[in-house]
Amino acid sequence: MKHILLVDGYNMIGDWQVLRELRDIDFEAARNRLVELLAEYQAAKGIRVIIVFDAYLVQGKKSQYRQSGVEVIYTAKNETADEHIEKLSNELKGRKIQIHVATSDMTEQNIVFGNGALRKSARELEIEVGIAKKVIEADVQKTNVIRHTGLDVSESVLEKLERIRRGL
Repeated sequence: MKHILLVDGYNMIGDWQVLRELRDIDFEAARNRLVELLAEYQAAKGIRVIIVFDAYLVQGKKSQYRQSGVEVIYTAKNETADEHIEKLSNELKGRKIQIHVATSDMTEQNIVFGNGALRKSARELEIEVGIAKKVIEADVQKTNVIRHTGLDVSESVLEKLERIRRGL
């Protein structure tokens, strides 16, 4: 089954502490950091991630592009991210597709749940992204150990070897 995660971008920026702090300093940097974090999450989970940002009161046309492998959408004028996510959840659903929607907006969660999507709060996604980041870091560390030692052994064996090396 294919999994697609639709994310209300500004909702995450407003709810995740690290992004909220960054937003107060540099709003564009907060958006880019969210994309980076979700790109890592996408790679770790093997899912498709689409981040939707409001352009509700902004002049201009809808825009869509890829950044770090993540699809980023800015809605059209007079369209909220919630409205666009609702449309996407209807358009993308299928027999072998599971849609997940990340937002802390309870009304939006209920609407997309009615469309067959699974709900995920901003806090839940933040926790999952943190876990995925730790898994990636552990994998990188293990790869570096293998590269440096040429050994593909368990962490406990490496710890024992390190203790022997240090004479403990």
